[in-house]
Amino acid sequence: MITLTFPDGDKRDFENGVSGADVAASISNSLRKKAVAVELNGVLKDLADPIENDAEISIVTRDDETALELIRHDAAHVMAEAVQELYPGTQVTIGPVIENGFYYDFARNEPFHPEDLEKIEAKMREIVARDKPFTKEIWSREEAKRFFADKGEQFKVELVDAIPEDQEIRIYRQGEWLDLCRGPHMPSTGKVGNAFKLMKIAGAYWRGDARNPMLQRIYGTAWASPKDLKTYLERLEEAERRDHRRLGREMDLFHFQEEGPGVVFWHPKGWTLFQELIGYMRRRQQANDYVEVNTPQLLDRALWEASGHWEKYHENMFITETEDERVFALKPMNCPGHVQVFKNGLKSYRDLPIKISEFGAVHRYEPSGALHGLFRVRGFTQDDAHVFCTEEQITQEAVRLNDLILSVYKDFGFEDVVIKFSDRPEVRIGSDAVWDKAEAALRTAGEAAGQTFVHNPGDGAFYGPKLDYVLRDAIGREWQCGTVQVDLNLPGRLGAFYIGADGEKHTPVMLHRAMFGSLERFTGILLEHFAGHMPLWLAPVQVMVTTIVSDADDYALKVRDACRAAGLRADVDLRNEKINYKVREHSLAKIPVIFVVGKREVDDGAVNIRRLGVKEQSALPLDAAIAGIVDEALAPDVRRQREEASKAA
Repeated sequence: MITLTFPDGDKRDFENGVSGADVAASISNSLRKKAVAVELNGVLKDLADPIENDAEISIVTRDDETALELIRHDAAHVMAEAVQELYPGTQVTIGPVIENGFYYDFARNEPFHPEDLEKIEAKMREIVARDKPFTKEIWSREEAKRFFADKGEQFKVELVDAIPEDQEIRIYRQGEWLDLCRGPHMPSTGKVGNAFKLMKIAGAYWRGDARNPMLQRIYGTAWASPKDLKTYLERLEEAERRDHRRLGREMDLFHFQEEGPGVVFWHPKGWTLFQELIGYMRRRQQANDYVEVNTPQLLDRALWEASGHWEKYHENMFITETEDERVFALKPMNCPGHVQVFKNGLKSYRDLPIKISEFGAVHRYEPSGALHGLFRVRGFTQDDAHVFCTEEQITQEAVRLNDLILSVYKDFGFEDVVIKFSDRPEVRIGSDAVWDKAEAALRTAGEAAGQTFVHNPGDGAFYGPKLDYVLRDAIGREWQCGTVQVDLNLPGRLGAFYIGADGEKHTPVMLHRAMFGSLERFTGILLEHFAGHMPLWLAPVQVMVTTIVSDADDYALKVRDACRAAGLRADVDLRNEKINYKVREHSLAKIPVIFVVGKREVDDGAVNIRRLGVKEQSALPLDAAIAGIVDEALAPDVRRQREEASKAA
């Protein structure tokens, strides 16, 4: 007999070898019908698998969130069968579940076309309607290789060879069609349902290596219900409308070009927005006792070897060699440079914590296919900072960092923030004992800050564990931005020390910290979060003064100058165009405030105010209009500072 423990704590004994389906049936017939898989000790298994040991068990139904991955996995298999039915001779390779969907890579002499997706979808619906059972078989390695070789499936033969010797060769059938797969799967193809859609076709190298053959990848999405699919597709449409690359063109902020792959060409308006972000962050950091530095872009290989980056991060670095045979690398991170600043001059325990910040430009090699607007670039600026402290100060400093980070996000309208605790990765530096200490310290600090975490195993930096801050935007997407990392490795590797109360040398703890993360990426996130309708304090052009008639040109220039004198970013449009045309054009450019002036405004010393996204207009005397906009355009931190000063007075 074996003992199974259910989620409510109830324990029940079953015959050894009982299946998940049998366990579900023992509870109720309705649960047996709804069940699609079983979770044993946190691991998903086929419903038909025999259970041979005591375990914690959970019956997974199709309505459970856990089942969504299974729905997508099964949909990928259904798509592969549909493709091979429609296009005989096509080889299937791999088909994993990804965020929001799945894909499968195919080897085929003829290219797929967008219209083929409809045919494949229709065939998939036929296969789902057949409702054939998924059944698992264990084959010998030679049997599997022979079968796929006979079918001309050379990629599958290679996959069989790649499976470690101590692992089973699992084959899953769905009717007459079968594939090599680890599983698990739901009981039958009918459980996939009809809430799926094929999205696009792309190229992909076999195993992601450009030296290998190019395959054709078909992406799809699958959901538990048609309602969920509809919601997702509507969200995609909204995301397309908010695409920061399109907004960047419409708002004249930046562009990319082939001569500088993965680096941004900032236009005047975009650079203004970028500098506003830096100005905001600089004020917040100065108020929290950070000192700002600037460290070199190009540093000798020896420093990167000492830091561990050369060994662990070499493939992501841009490297150059000079005529005197010295090897340098463009910095991918600011950390080693900040350690050099810390080391310059003797430090005492009384000096700690020392907080060093930098708006540091870094460069990291990203494959061409991975580049994506401001979100994935090769050159970017980090709002990077490092807090050098004692081990006893880790908790209080990490709590302060947490409070500052959440306060910053709130100023930009992000209050739905998830914090992920990432522990030691497989590739890392430092001993397990050091990692034990670092992970315990960071976990304690997070708990002291009153935060709950989502565990993200194995995703720490190669030098230390971290807390990652994930923002949820206006349409529900998640973006990892800020980070706090406890590093007990790098300072010692680079020879940093301070003099303790005992008069001896001690190695400082280094807390790595970013809040925006990449300023380029954060700018893209803001553009999409606000759909280009930036808060007034951030807008590159806050006020556009535009004329109805040429007789108002001189007054319009006076209005612009008055706005600028009051600290507003203002421009003027004196073109001989109809006012509705001008207003539409400036609205498309997402300028938040338009002052319209004609003969009446000239005579009255007033402006007609039009706001982005608002139909109503208003007219005010010039001084009152400017005063109102100036007050509204205060940055959140400046407004708080003034309110606090007013209360103190």
